[in-house]
Amino acid sequence: MHTFPSFLIDGYNSFMGGRYVDERERYRSLAEQGQSPSTMVIACSDSRAAPETVFDAGPGEMFVIRNVANIVPPYEPDGNFHATSAALEFAVQALKIKNIVVMGHGRCGGIRAALDPSSEPLSPGDFIGRWMSLVSSAAEQIQNNDMMTQGERQTALERVSIRNSIANLRSFPDIRELEKEGQLQLHGAWFDISTGELWVMDGETGDFIRPGA
Repeated sequence: MHTFPSFLIDGYNSFMGGRYVDERERYRSLAEQGQSPSTMVIACSDSRAAPETVFDAGPGEMFVIRNVANIVPPYEPDGNFHATSAALEFAVQALKIKNIVVMGHGRCGGIRAALDPSSEPLSPGDFIGRWMSLVSSAAEQIQNNDMMTQGERQTALERVSIRNSIANLRSFPDIRELEKEGQLQLHGAWFDISTGELWVMDGETGDFIRPGA
């Protein structure tokens, strides 16, 4: 018999008896007036790094898209299917968001796969391999760095990938122009799932630092 996962039903019941009760008016307002978040977050699909949880965000506060390894592909108006680009278009053009945050995290499986040239495709389509080829050049350079441990290589590529995604954001003409005009800011962040620490990218140097440090 096909059954819906019981833990999801339990979670929904808990939500309806708790958070929804506390925020009922906010949900009604969002339903009637629509959403107007000021920030978009591009995060990884990893179940351990949900941006709404990390940033303790309420409903309507963030517009979020998640994909493998929180990658932003370059601007390619080629008529193909581009989920991340579609979300960017909606966030920038329709919602008029003011901030875009690319949030990576530690122990990312996509990044680990990119660092392992011997990893086999999970299916004939090799969708992950093709997707992660967007960071293959950086992965090769980092993997050949004998001065790093494998854990250091992993963290390094996770952070380089965030920088690359921000560079790719600037390949979108509307985003590039809005940033130039001061109407949009681009940010990078990296979440350590083992410690709970958040590191943010310095916009000038590209280094990652702890907020307030």
